[in-house]
Amino acid sequence: MFMSSQLDGGFEINLDHRKLKTPQAKLFTVPSEALAIAVATEWDSQQDTIKFYTMHLTTLCNTSLDNPTQRNKDQLIRAAVKFLDTDTICYRVEEPETLVELQKNEWDPILEWAERRFGVEIGSSTSILGPSIPARTREVLASHLASYSTWALQGIEFVVAQLKSMLLTLGLLDLRLTVEQAVLLSRLEEEYQIQKWGNVEWAHDYELQELRARTAAGTLFVHLCSESTGVKHKLPQE
Repeated sequence: MFMSSQLDGGFEINLDHRKLKTPQAKLFTVPSEALAIAVATEWDSQQDTIKFYTMHLTTLCNTSLDNPTQRNKDQLIRAAVKFLDTDTICYRVEEPETLVELQKNEWDPILEWAERRFGVEIGSSTSILGPSIPARTREVLASHLASYSTWALQGIEFVVAQLKSMLLTLGLLDLRLTVEQAVLLSRLEEEYQIQKWGNVEWAHDYELQELRARTAAGTLFVHLCSESTGVKHKLPQE
C-alpha cells in the first residue's frame, strides 16, 4: 500500500497496485499527504475481514468526495451552527442538586471559555426549549467556521454529531479540551447515573471507547484537512 501524488496536488491511495475508489466510483484522492498516510494506516490495520465501521477517516474522505447529500460550504456551516439550538452543555437540569452542581462545575468553564474566545453570548437554560441564542452569536460562529475548508467542515459536523455539542467541538479544535475530556463532558449525565445506579460494565466500556475513537478520528480529520489549506487558527488566550 502506498500513496502517489497527483498532478493537481492531491494524493491517492493504491491498494495492491489498484487505485482506491469511493462508493460512487470516484478516484479516492485527499488534499494532504498526512491524511493519505493516516488513511493508508487505517487500511493497513485491517485483518482478514475489512471492517468499514472502524474506518472513520476513510468514511469521512468518501463523504467529502461523493458528497451524498449534495451540500455546499454554506449549507454545511448552517447545519453546524444549528447544533447550537440543542447543544448538550446548554441544557441544564433542575434536580437532583448533586447533578445541578456537577453540570455547573464541569460545563460552565467551557461555556465561559467559548463566550470569551469568540466574544459572544450563549448562556444555558433549564427550559426544554434551551437558551435563546442571539443572532450575532450565530453570525460570529458561522464566520469562524467559514475559515475551514469544505472537507474540514464535514469532519466538524461529524464530531458535533458524536458529542451532540458545537461548543465541546470548538473546544477540541482549539486544543482547549482533549478527546477524553470532551467525551466525558458530553456524557456527564450518563456517567453520573452510572456512578449512582451502576451499569453493564462491558457495554459501558465498549460504548465509551467507540465514542472516543469516532471523536478522535473526526478531530484528526479536521486538523489534517485544515493543514492542507494553510488555515492557521489562533489558539485561545487564557
